[in-house]
Amino acid sequence: MKKSLLVATAVVASTLLASCGGAGGESASGQTRDSIRGVGSSTVYPFAKAVAETFAKSYADFKSPIIESTGTGSGMKLFCAGVGAQHPDMVNASRRIKKSEFDDCQANGVKDILEIQVGLDGIALASSKNGIEMKLTPEIIYKALAAKPFGKEQTAKSWKDVDPSLPDSPILVYGPPSTSGTRDALKELILEAGCKTDAATKALKDTDEDKFKQICTDVRGDGAYVDAGENDNLIVQKIEANPKALGIFGYSYLEENADKIKGLSMNGVQPTYDNISNFTYPGARPLYIYAKKAHLDAIPGLKEYLGEWPKMWGKGGPLAKIGMVASPDDVIAKSTEVVTKFTPMTGDGLK
Repeated sequence: MKKSLLVATAVVASTLLASCGGAGGESASGQTRDSIRGVGSSTVYPFAKAVAETFAKSYADFKSPIIESTGTGSGMKLFCAGVGAQHPDMVNASRRIKKSEFDDCQANGVKDILEIQVGLDGIALASSKNGIEMKLTPEIIYKALAAKPFGKEQTAKSWKDVDPSLPDSPILVYGPPSTSGTRDALKELILEAGCKTDAATKALKDTDEDKFKQICTDVRGDGAYVDAGENDNLIVQKIEANPKALGIFGYSYLEENADKIKGLSMNGVQPTYDNISNFTYPGARPLYIYAKKAHLDAIPGLKEYLGEWPKMWGKGGPLAKIGMVASPDDVIAKSTEVVTKFTPMTGDGLK
């Protein structure tokens, strides 16, 4: 009986996806899939994989979801390219979808999008267990990593050049690439905050926003900041091997590797579960998944997979045990409603 049901579901999926053409760019061949495909954030990846593993155990008749770690930016491009079997059903994101991305989705026929905040994370700065120790602020990080801090030439070679209280060690930071949502969050939560400590630069935001963004978020390219790709575990390995290096990644990787690395404080606040959950830590940020409503009935198991998240994202739940910070109760209630009623987002308030 179960096998017959699965075959019937696959036939329905084929028919539905074949009808999702037009603006979505569906091929004339009417190709289809019988497994869920997700792309996106390397930070959300371990959580999405954990949910996928639980889903596979709970629903043996469905194939295991295929989850790819592409980075948030690259994942959004794939997700917004169209509706149909050749396009992902979901994208994981370590930041909210941008207005430009939402508009691309709409232009390509991805009209009804489910926005689900699955939890919180923090942008952690860390060093090896016995490595360099520093008390950081957004201003210090900005001055150390900006291509042109406050519009001036970058001359800092050591941390002591940035602030006399810091060690006389060369600035070496391994971090996420430009396609990563962690990089976007680093810019918005840390670099811009540090940049705004200068009144003249802060005022520039109202008079020349493009120049403000360039001065405040462009990262130096002389080797002091090293783009370590989308594999956050590689950053952990790099700083573990070099006690003078720092790494930037999601809090979950700090939690997972607490025996090898240590988090550095920001504004005197440590990157901990409690400090992220109450937003005391400056680098706290929400995590999301986005799904296509048009694929809910077309892809076998997609509804059920989305339905697994609320069972796992609570405080003390399976996702918290691998480093996710639970969202506030009101956010959890709203996200649960989206997963239950499949109400698409409007795009209001996007930047």
